[in-house]
Amino acid sequence: MYEHDVIVVGAGGAGLRAAIAANEAGADTAIVSKLHPVRSHTGAAEGGINAALQEGDDWELHAYDTMKGSDYLADAPAVETLAQDAPEDTITLEHWGMPFSREDDGRVSQRPFGGLSYPRTTYAGAETGHHLLHTMYEQVVKRGIQVYDEWYVMNLATTDEDDPNDRQCEGVVAYDVQSGTVEGFKANQGVILATGGPGQAFDHTTNAVSCTGDGHAMAYRAGAPLEDMEFIQFHPTSLPSTGVLISEGVRGEGGILYNNEGERFMFEYGYANNSGELASRDVVARAELTEVNEGRGIEDEYVHLDMRHLGEERIMDRLENILHLAEDFEGVDGLVEPMPVKPGQHYAMGGIEVDENGQTCVNGLYAAGECACVSVHGGNRLGGNALPELIVFGKRAGRHAAGEDLGAPEIRTGYGDDVEDEDDTELPVAPGAAGLDSSDAVADGGVAAETGTLERAVERERERVDRLMERDEGVQHAEIRAKLQKAMTDYVNVF
Repeated sequence: MYEHDVIVVGAGGAGLRAAIAANEAGADTAIVSKLHPVRSHTGAAEGGINAALQEGDDWELHAYDTMKGSDYLADAPAVETLAQDAPEDTITLEHWGMPFSREDDGRVSQRPFGGLSYPRTTYAGAETGHHLLHTMYEQVVKRGIQVYDEWYVMNLATTDEDDPNDRQCEGVVAYDVQSGTVEGFKANQGVILATGGPGQAFDHTTNAVSCTGDGHAMAYRAGAPLEDMEFIQFHPTSLPSTGVLISEGVRGEGGILYNNEGERFMFEYGYANNSGELASRDVVARAELTEVNEGRGIEDEYVHLDMRHLGEERIMDRLENILHLAEDFEGVDGLVEPMPVKPGQHYAMGGIEVDENGQTCVNGLYAAGECACVSVHGGNRLGGNALPELIVFGKRAGRHAAGEDLGAPEIRTGYGDDVEDEDDTELPVAPGAAGLDSSDAVADGGVAAETGTLERAVERERERVDRLMERDEGVQHAEIRAKLQKAMTDYVNVF
């Protein structure tokens, strides 16, 4: 078994930022990830990072836009934390070498995005997420943070008290993809889940195939509630054949949506008379699907996104990656013809319930990024608010897990005395998520030699793998997945 102070599960934007912060706070930190860090889904983020950097803009305007875009369902303390911390954390990225796009005078460029009252989306071409991953992974390597890549975390090792608020997370159990072995990772101070979203529950999604909701499932089995899971975002511009994302930056730069009659339908039919194509994502996605349902879609499936009028120089400077995506996946040259787009599942506003410091109700268990929910997005996330969420709350989770005092959180977590249904407080602890007390743990040169919570969790996962490998009949997982995706698409869609 392996032993560290802080274990970060996942190596996307939130995981890398959490690991860096925990390391800076003095904790022996390790990342356990089923992918190499630079292959994480954060790399697909094209749009940018919302931060109030320019004169005339301020964090209160950012907070107002975020709250309004959330349908006023976001938690105010979380929104204020995001808006206040985003500028400093974005500047930190610039100091680390993040290659942000710049104006002629050298200032970092910021573009308009849907739902924003001010151009505050900081970007690096149309590959912001890609550059963000590489910038932060460089810092991980520089600091000597241990990375266990291609280790699939199967479950948490938690104690088995009846009340989830009394449980302690003591580590994780992971499967080594290369060797096939199952091992334990002991966390002396905390485990941070940064496993991304559950997009693969849908059959048309912008999410990578690795976005399977692992962290949600593990945390729920350990007794941590899930919050805001009814709020799913559909991005208005994904490619029909694959679900590959076409950045909102195209519309931010002036791209126009047309129906099969050549009408600029966002204005023609009054979907958003003021903001047009730059209305919030839920408004644009509903408008597109309405056009298709009313017979004004193209091939009864999609609409057109046109950026030809922007000119080749501007497109090549700011949106070159979009040209490659349209050509590679749809055979369309965006310089000479419009691109087909349709709504695709893009983001889950809900996730593992946490406070502003990333802490769940289970002691020693944290979450950050899309797998977590501090309810900063409420019912709808604004474009450009995902990446600042990763860096702001990933940083806070890392610092708090490492023992820094960030002050008392305003947001409550867990099952309080006011829960109406007492059954809600009696969540079962699934096999692999519970064990015995491990207070007699003995460390031996980085190997945890105790027999307790973690050992029992490891043994249960090994037995589970053996049972699966020995089966010669039953339902194939692909069949279950297909049924799930169809159900989610039929009943949890734009309308």
